[in-house]
Amino acid sequence: MNTDGPAANGGLHLIPFRGLRYVPERVGSLAAVTSPPYDVVVRPDGLHHLESADPHNIVRLILPQAATPDARHRQAADTLGRWLAEGVLAPDPEPALYVYEQRRGDLLQRGIIGALALSEPSDGIVLPHEGVMPDIVADRAALMRSTAANLEPLLLTYRGDDVPGAATTAVERAAARPPLLATTTEDGFEHRLWSLTDPAETAAVRADLSRHQALIADGHHRWATYLRLRAEHPAPGPWDYGLVLLIDTARHPLQVRAIHRLLRGLPLADALTALDGSFRVRTLATDLPGALDDLAEAAAASNAFLLAGDGRFHLVDRPDAALLADTVPQDPPAAWRSLDATVLHSTILDRLWRVPDGPEHIAYIHDTEAAVAQAERSGGTAVLMHPVREEVVRDLARVGVTMPRKSTSFGPKPATGLVLRSLSLG
Repeated sequence: MNTDGPAANGGLHLIPFRGLRYVPERVGSLAAVTSPPYDVVVRPDGLHHLESADPHNIVRLILPQAATPDARHRQAADTLGRWLAEGVLAPDPEPALYVYEQRRGDLLQRGIIGALALSEPSDGIVLPHEGVMPDIVADRAALMRSTAANLEPLLLTYRGDDVPGAATTAVERAAARPPLLATTTEDGFEHRLWSLTDPAETAAVRADLSRHQALIADGHHRWATYLRLRAEHPAPGPWDYGLVLLIDTARHPLQVRAIHRLLRGLPLADALTALDGSFRVRTLATDLPGALDDLAEAAAASNAFLLAGDGRFHLVDRPDAALLADTVPQDPPAAWRSLDATVLHSTILDRLWRVPDGPEHIAYIHDTEAAVAQAERSGGTAVLMHPVREEVVRDLARVGVTMPRKSTSFGPKPATGLVLRSLSLG
């Protein structure tokens, strides 16, 4: 299986759709109604900040706030219905594929947003590289079921040809025209969106993409949600497709960052004591940037982690080989067995710390400073991770091996709120 070439059982089947978009005259600004993906929002600070940015911020749909899950999902559906009735959101007049650009400084990323036909991993068309947590899939499915909408696109990558194909040509041609929308979010990213509606152009793009397969860079839980809801709607229809952003990483390589762990119920002193004799543990006399540099250096030689929560940073590396042999499953490939996330979960969390792998015990946080701050506030332990190289992720996906969940964070991620897909519109 090769994610750089045609899929074994067909390729990507992307179709146009009538995007739901904010009506600029009905909101304060487009930047004020956008949000990072739901799992990147740092709660509660980030959630409150987004809610206060504009009364129509998309976070009220992707992370509704109410006393119970059912109430949250009903609230999101009611909010979406009200915004449509009031003209805050409106569907585009005709189906389109959308070209989406993100730019900040020297970083430029462009891709195509569309509705992608769903497929199983065994089909070799869309390849996951991480496992998922059932409770999150259940929550996302309930939200999607209630709203009958794809509220934010998944981020998928594929490898284009050396000679630009129709998809690349269409993206570059669109970027030379005035956009449908343009905004700059507070993180400094400039966002632009164009629509492709010409039938001949969209047909050429679709034919080009049909020769490729894709890797899920971000959105495993939403992809699993799509598959669950498709199974609930066996008749052919809009539930057979899901909203995605496709990036050709041959032209626009993604950045790969780590996702950190927060253990609120494990005091850092207890965590360090439990590691004694199994790992080398050193307390660093440096700030966060210096500690991350030390982590990168250590990770080049062995499994390594950075622990925080007491105002200092503790470098953990050089695990005992016999302990690894006893705790890490031996059936998967060596590249999987040597992953930091594998060792963290199999050896440290399961054996040494005995922390159950559930959301009430482990929180996954993308922002490094936020993970440290929350550990210090809660009296818990932050485990800071070093990023996995993209080629490792892709090589494992090629042979059908998934990484431990929340092992990677690819980016930049698409802003949520620029274009939505209503299932009632197809």
